[in-house]
Amino acid sequence: MGIVLFILVVQVAYVSISTLRLIIMMKGNRSLASLISFVEVFIYILGLSAVLANMDTWYNLVVYCLGFAIGVYTGSLIEEKMAMGYIMVQVTTRRDDSDMAPKLRKEGFGVTAWSAEGLAGERLVLNVLTKRSRQRELLQKVQEIDPQAFVISFEPKTFVGGFWVKRVQ
Repeated sequence: MGIVLFILVVQVAYVSISTLRLIIMMKGNRSLASLISFVEVFIYILGLSAVLANMDTWYNLVVYCLGFAIGVYTGSLIEEKMAMGYIMVQVTTRRDDSDMAPKLRKEGFGVTAWSAEGLAGERLVLNVLTKRSRQRELLQKVQEIDPQAFVISFEPKTFVGGFWVKRVQ
């Protein structure tokens, strides 16, 4: 039973670290991703060698695969809690005279707003840049101000110019 638990723990650790490394690399931090990859491969070799040395029991391989699945889930939970990076949220509100922009600015969000025309008339469009760790807070504020607002969010990769550049870097 000890080897089964070892395989499971090592595989969960390996895949969790692998998931984090991939996300960190995609966010442009190559140096940290390279350091993490060293630990990742070390753990991978530990787990794989334990499975290969104990191939006489089929359930070791099943536990190895189960550890992979749990590791993907665990890694994504860890990354979500870390909330690395920034998001851009585009809010379209039906009210052209909305006070949403000043209210969000008062809460510390960077907001650019402009009038637009939708199918049913005038709209106010806001681009709001914020840290991912404040995403829920922002969405709650938007819902409080206008429960009917249309919201789209995405992760920007590059920042050039503007109010936030000094704060982001």
